[in-house]
Amino acid sequence: MSPVGMSRREMFGAGSAVAGIALLVEAGAAPAQTSSSNEMVVRAWYKAWEKKDWGRANAQSSDDFTFTSPDGNDHISKAEFKKNCWDTQIAFIKQFDLELVMSRGDDVLVKYTCHTMNGKSFSNVEYFRLHDHRIVSLQCFFGGKMTYPSSVSAQ
Repeated sequence: MSPVGMSRREMFGAGSAVAGIALLVEAGAAPAQTSSSNEMVVRAWYKAWEKKDWGRANAQSSDDFTFTSPDGNDHISKAEFKKNCWDTQIAFIKQFDLELVMSRGDDVLVKYTCHTMNGKSFSNVEYFRLHDHRIVSLQCFFGGKMTYPSSVSAQ
């Protein structure tokens, strides 16, 4: 198989998700045990949302957890994340379909479709950084206000 001829600039022009996937693949694979363990932590994070279990989500994330998104959240703390994101969105979440989960070492990239309680859905890409099998940062990539649960549910 021949390599694909695409510069990093072209990849970033194609979107953050494509660039992130390409960078994970380009960097090579990490030991399967680390990747598999970190993928399990991230999958448990989404299950916590589905079960509406903050205790479980809190246990999956480190004390110094930060969250970043295009909605004005720039490395907000775990307490701010709980107040501004979890508490305002949890009632709208029914389930996640994890369509892509890729990991390399302590980095996990996820593309998902989220289904809301009223039968609507939206898709996002999220990038997790872990340390000692706990989530230390989460960056959510989406295109606008119509790509999180409360906005989709209001339609």
